[in-house]
Amino acid sequence: MDSSQIETNAPLSIEIAEISSPSITLSPTSTLSPPISKDVIRKSLKASTIDGIFAAIFSIGTGGVLLGNFLVELDASPVVFGMVSSIPMLVNLFQPMGAYLSERSTSRFQYSLRTHGIGRLLWLILVIGIVSFGAGALNSQQLVVLSLVILVCSHLLGGLGTASWFSWIAMLVPRRLRGRYFGLRNSLANLTELIALPIVGLVVSHWYGGTIQGYGVVLLLGIIFGIVSLGCQYFQVDINPQLQNTYYLNLSQTSEIESNLASNEPGKVSEAISLPQIPATQNQIDSSIWKNSNFLVFLLYFGSWTFAVNLSAPFFNLYLLDTLNLDVSWVTFYNSLRAGAHMLMLIVWGRLADKIGNRPILISTGILIAVIPWLWLKMGSSPLDLWLWLPLLHIFIGANWGGVDLCNNNLQIEIAPVKNQSIYFAIAAAIAGASGALGATIGGLIAQFAGSFGIAEVFIVSGILRLASLVPLIVKKDLGS
Repeated sequence: MDSSQIETNAPLSIEIAEISSPSITLSPTSTLSPPISKDVIRKSLKASTIDGIFAAIFSIGTGGVLLGNFLVELDASPVVFGMVSSIPMLVNLFQPMGAYLSERSTSRFQYSLRTHGIGRLLWLILVIGIVSFGAGALNSQQLVVLSLVILVCSHLLGGLGTASWFSWIAMLVPRRLRGRYFGLRNSLANLTELIALPIVGLVVSHWYGGTIQGYGVVLLLGIIFGIVSLGCQYFQVDINPQLQNTYYLNLSQTSEIESNLASNEPGKVSEAISLPQIPATQNQIDSSIWKNSNFLVFLLYFGSWTFAVNLSAPFFNLYLLDTLNLDVSWVTFYNSLRAGAHMLMLIVWGRLADKIGNRPILISTGILIAVIPWLWLKMGSSPLDLWLWLPLLHIFIGANWGGVDLCNNNLQIEIAPVKNQSIYFAIAAAIAGASGALGATIGGLIAQFAGSFGIAEVFIVSGILRLASLVPLIVKKDLGS
């Protein structure tokens, strides 16, 4: 193996235990091991890429247009659609707890199995519920409630593990390749969605037992692929979070000693050397967060952006399926076009982000994303809309959302310090989750109780708030630098 060290967002001399021997994950008292080799990094990133492909298939079956169509067939109300969109975001409030628990674990891989693994297996209960519905043991409303309960529990467990996974992969991706790698990984996931979504849409639409039974079959296949995706993580380099934090505490103290030596102030040198090498307390973590102006500005932007986006986003598919009364195969076709544009542009955005930075891309694509709700107001069910304007709109959405998704993730990694990194990620997700859930809930209530004019109002206000949320990015010119 080539043992040359490659550049990452932090030094790679953290102690690690390879997934091929997960039972020997090192303890916090072990000495520092040699750097992770290039070959091991390549193997880990390939495994993570395949993980993303299989996870995309799982996501198709457990969310998006297929879950929306399933609820439409069960006569679910707009409030339910608002809840379906808000639940995955609202449970992000538990991400700080998940980050805290993950930092006390000794293996990112084992922690991922306990959270994401159980969360994905819970969807088997909905498969059983669909079978019971077909047999007459459950009515439509009971099945809607069961779907919401499983959605809550599954996303809650996923939320507990997301920050840990994000910190894990952030440690493995070389800094200079971050934009290109995530662009490639996400584009392959979108290619999978581009191919799979129309196929499963046709399966659901033309299933001989009806669309509800067809969704149950697709859901079962999605669960299987979701478990396979977790198996791919077995081939990634495992990182012990406690070693990561201990190493960077020692590293920061060493840097302080070197700085004081350079300043020729003996008193400070003596004081620095006497510092005890112990993990930071929760109060110290909180203090560093409040002093990180870049991170606080990012939280302001991220929270306001997710609120504005989710005020209207949950109701686009509902508009197509219910208001325009389109067949689910049409809607999956449009979503596939969006995934294709997303896939193609991710590679472009990734390379561009490595050259000019994430902030300029977020501002430019954010402005374009802001006008999308207003464009939806012009969509109808005429042949011109069905064959031209709706496809073009979805291509426009996918192309620009690629830049937003990629650069939001990259900017988080750039701003958050490596020590206790998952806690920073969890706080950002919690803020965004709460604000996004609030936006989706408010949008759902307005859409239900104000009729079609209420949906138009939601779309108009959402566009204005999306533009307003970009102000922190525009003002803070050195964000992420």
